Amino acid sequence: MTATPTTPSSSLSVEQNGINVIAEDERTGTPRDLFWPWAAANVSVLSISYGAFILGFGISFWQATVAAVVGIVASFALCGLVALAGKRGSAPTMVLSRAAFGVTGNAVPTFLSWLLLVGWETVLVSLSTLATATVFTELGWGGGTATKVVAFLVTATLVMGAGILGFSAIMRLQTLITIATAVLTVGFIALTVDTIEWGTVSGLESGSTQAFVGALALAATGFGVGWVNTAADYSRYLPRRSSGRGVFGWTTVGGAVAPLVLVVFGLLLVGSDTELGEAIGFDPIGALTTILPTWYLVPFAVVAVLGLVGGAVLDIYSSGLALLTLGLKVTRPVAAAIDGVIMTIGAVYVVFFADDFIGPFMGFLITVGVPIAAWCGIFIADLALRRGPYADAELYDTRGRYRAVQPVGVGLIALGTFLGWGLVTNSFAGWLDWQGYLLGPLALGGREGAWAYANLGVFVALAVGFLGWLFLGRSTVGAQEAEGARVGTPAA
Repeated sequence: MTATPTTPSSSLSVEQNGINVIAEDERTGTPRDLFWPWAAANVSVLSISYGAFILGFGISFWQATVAAVVGIVASFALCGLVALAGKRGSAPTMVLSRAAFGVTGNAVPTFLSWLLLVGWETVLVSLSTLATATVFTELGWGGGTATKVVAFLVTATLVMGAGILGFSAIMRLQTLITIATAVLTVGFIALTVDTIEWGTVSGLESGSTQAFVGALALAATGFGVGWVNTAADYSRYLPRRSSGRGVFGWTTVGGAVAPLVLVVFGLLLVGSDTELGEAIGFDPIGALTTILPTWYLVPFAVVAVLGLVGGAVLDIYSSGLALLTLGLKVTRPVAAAIDGVIMTIGAVYVVFFADDFIGPFMGFLITVGVPIAAWCGIFIADLALRRGPYADAELYDTRGRYRAVQPVGVGLIALGTFLGWGLVTNSFAGWLDWQGYLLGPLALGGREGAWAYANLGVFVALAVGFLGWLFLGRSTVGAQEAEGARVGTPAA
């Protein structure tokens, strides 16, 4: 636990709370406050580009729409459930995860969480930089190295600055980003809606069941599943008496509402213009400038940068908390700064040296998404089984009721990952060719069969984690709560 945590008195004060349980007198706000950080993190024009990614499975507009809606809503509903733990325990997500994995055993999912968050930070800052350069090129202002350097410095400074300042600054910044980006995005939609050709869109041929499942998995993994490991980080400041229904609802709605609109609009745009879909595959943000009038390119650059910054800000805050949970002995602002440096190094490579990064990143997303899905299943099942409060102090003590390692939790995430990786394939990066090793033995057609790109492994990992802990973890949770009843769990 960090020493003498305090809540910032203003948005420009540096938050000193780290992975400690938030003190009772510091818990303020209402569940509706959660709408703003989640909306800002997901109101990115990158969601429009997901229309191309989803249609890339060779499915019809209606299949793609159902896959997008179900994948987005269901995955953000998982975030809403995880957020309930933050309200109940008032500690970061990966600290509360220790109840199911043990104080030491929890290092495995925490490291994966950190890796996923840093990966997203890097990509979002890189996309922001490249989008700015593309806009400047279109305007004839020069989109070369100098432009990229300035754009990168501005974006990285915003992200790192907010991450270092902490919770209060982030909540205020995300509110402003949500409002500004929503207005500018409406402008983008109004200016491009006339490019939609409904006859072409409605004529897209239906794809196979396997392709539909693959699109559904991509929508879930690319949106809510990428945030489940952070959802309690922003609800932990709420009073524990706050409405659980409100926490779940505002988190889910905040995360899902913008992607629902933007992805469906992206499906309409890409379904009307196959060349746009191909261009998005090479430049997910910059390709969208080709359908805009010149005078709106600057507002587009603003909306693109703000939307991507909104996501990166939540990532860097939570990745700093994950570093602390792993045992790094620094303050939260320093942890955020360390992650910022790592993000900077990664983004510099992506922007200035990498020939292709979207493909490898999609591979990374699927690969890390499998164990995160298994962790999510375990965490939600654990939350459902618990009736009493978390024992605050024992979340940080290997000698407490949560022990150093919970073998069932660690075993389930290993099993879910093994089965999950065996049921996904990855054509995005050659070094991931080893995945899909169960598709042949389970008579699913092998790595080239109909189910090869359905990404069944994400759903299998989630189910293994949830059902496994629901049945095998019941006795562990019961023993922990019985121990609390014997010794008297401090009021939370």
